[in-house]
Amino acid sequence: MESKAAVKTMEAVEASVSALAVLVRRGTGNFGSTSADPLRDQADACLDGLAEVARAEARLAALKVHFAAGYADAAIALAPPAVSPQAHTAQDMAVTAEVACVLTVSERTAGALLAEAQTLTNTLPLTMSALQSGSISWQHARIMVDETTNLDKAGAAGLEAHFLDPDAPAAARGCPAGELVPARFRAKVRTWRERHHPVSIEVRHARGVADRRVEYTPDRDGMAWLSAYLPASQAAGIWDRTTAAARALQGADEARTLTQLRADVAATWLLTAGRETAARELAGKVPSPAAQVLITVPVLSLLSLSEEPAMLDGYGPVPPSMGRALVADGASSFLRVLTDPRDGAPLEIGRASYRISKALRQWLRLRDGKCPFPGCNNQSLDNDADHLLAWARGGTTGISNLGQPCRKHHRLKHTTGWTPTSASANEPPGWTSPAGRHYASEQPDWEPPLWPSQILAMTISADPGTLDPDILGPGMPDYHDDPPPECDLTDRPLAEDPFTDWELFLAYDSYAPA
Repeated sequence: MESKAAVKTMEAVEASVSALAVLVRRGTGNFGSTSADPLRDQADACLDGLAEVARAEARLAALKVHFAAGYADAAIALAPPAVSPQAHTAQDMAVTAEVACVLTVSERTAGALLAEAQTLTNTLPLTMSALQSGSISWQHARIMVDETTNLDKAGAAGLEAHFLDPDAPAAARGCPAGELVPARFRAKVRTWRERHHPVSIEVRHARGVADRRVEYTPDRDGMAWLSAYLPASQAAGIWDRTTAAARALQGADEARTLTQLRADVAATWLLTAGRETAARELAGKVPSPAAQVLITVPVLSLLSLSEEPAMLDGYGPVPPSMGRALVADGASSFLRVLTDPRDGAPLEIGRASYRISKALRQWLRLRDGKCPFPGCNNQSLDNDADHLLAWARGGTTGISNLGQPCRKHHRLKHTTGWTPTSASANEPPGWTSPAGRHYASEQPDWEPPLWPSQILAMTISADPGTLDPDILGPGMPDYHDDPPPECDLTDRPLAEDPFTDWELFLAYDSYAPA
């Protein structure tokens, strides 16, 4: 952080302290208030105080980064030139030890802080600026550092711009980054990173498959952890199948929770499965999951015309080969999702009756992915389909009047003053609190797909051999004999859809091989 930026951040911290002093007086039960409703004024002051404290914490974190990076630079400048790699390592250890002692933290924690400070000050200017302004938290900043690891400079800049620059050509939609809880922000950042990583997701997935394993970790009180690192399709299938079996055991006489039932079902299956059957399966390949896995595969990827990632419900982008395999080999509840091939957005499904059909419930899973309450991570299979405006009050059974809150937040809606706001075909409902504050929904970030050259040519000109340079942009060659490369149409106006009957593609029972 430059000195001017540090001074400006410090001035913002001082302003926060002054604002907090006023809010503390309002929020400590000052019944001498002239407000018409002093209790409501106290409640609002406490909420405003919490928000101001969060901004002040972010600004203090920015100053912490400034001082950590500044000390590291000064210490290196003060030290004699390192004559060997060992001497350089010793200097780094000395700097880390000093910071650890000053902050009373472990050297591992201090080393992580120094590394994050160097990245934020040298590589992620937009993230550092947002932290200084208090618009994102320290947790959000750390996520940006984590998810830009192994990205080149251009990739890191693109990721930053997507989430932190509202004027970027393809800025993230929905609520701002700082209004997402860190876990949900990480999910969105990771999804973008997977789609835009310079290395093919197929290549990275192949490396991950080679590292698959099961791990066992003893824990306290006679307990232990058993975890498995698996391809996402297999893990999602196991989870969904276990959940379905656990739900089937629930009833009035069942005292175990759904979480406990999942654990009991998994343990029973693993300990009692037929050894001969397992041996035969291991002799071949691991079967595709026959559970309720919702997989959205772009039509062009399904036809092997492009390598756009598929989207696995509750996980995110997966290799297109995995999507094609799930369609062909056993995802019994695969929903053939029709998405707009120009901008990647799903198309709305409408219904006119009160009863919510299975297809419409699947559409809710596709649109929301999870409970739409801010920060909730309950996945689609655990949630209820619910009319936002009650049917008895004139509400319809269309996608724009439906949400899928989890049991907890469904109960919150009916027993408290929390109310969902309107939704749309592509946006989940936001929420309004009893205090009158509105919290936006976490809108899915549908992205325009990369069109294969032959499809792109058809959309640009009636003559596939002639491409309009005004549409392709400056610097693009005029292709006459050779087909054009794949082109990202993110920043271009939507072309006229050359295929008016996309449903014909979706009616096929057989697809191109993986």
